Amino acid sequence: MGFLNSMSDHARRPATPQAKPQGVPQATPQGKSQGAAPIRAPATTVTTAPIAAPATTQRPAQAAAPAAGQAPARVAIRGTRPADLIEPVRAKAPAGGSWTEYLVLFLRVMAAVSLVKGLYHWAQICSIGMPANQAFETQPMAWRSATVFFAVIDLVAAVGLWLAAPWGAVVWLTSVVSMAMVELFFPSVYGGSAFVVLTEIALLGVYLWLAIVSARERPA
Repeated sequence: MGFLNSMSDHARRPATPQAKPQGVPQATPQGKSQGAAPIRAPATTVTTAPIAAPATTQRPAQAAAPAAGQAPARVAIRGTRPADLIEPVRAKAPAGGSWTEYLVLFLRVMAAVSLVKGLYHWAQICSIGMPANQAFETQPMAWRSATVFFAVIDLVAAVGLWLAAPWGAVVWLTSVVSMAMVELFFPSVYGGSAFVVLTEIALLGVYLWLAIVSARERPA
């Protein structure tokens, strides 16, 4: 009886749980081991620079277009050089400048006359149409020098006068005055013709008169 009682007492005692060895991870239902917590990498803070907006180039505002049917205003600028102040000739005459047109026409006519005179002097130099006893080589030195001078200066004056350039008028005036002086003070060269002297003086006077009237006609 005592043996049976001891067996019943032993069966009644609750079963004590067995000690588990330390350091051994227990199996989880998912089959993973519960060990030390995984080491996570330190979070790095990434700073991004702000993106600057592209600079916009502002174009200067264009001048307002003139109204329909309205011509743009023009500013007349006059030169202050001495050559501009004494320049009486313009290739393009201003509106209503009739005297300026007459002056340009006169200069074109004088250009044609100077061209003919220059070619005539060159024909004398080349002895074209001249008898053998009046060839260029047989003439005196003063005559040959004057002929060469006028052969060159008359052609240069013709080009300048046709272009209505200021230097053309200056060269032409030099030719006119020189011819008058040669005929007046050196009659042995070309014979001292009074008709040539009066003609040169008349042409010089017409030019000066047209130049003065044309200059007064220009706006200030």
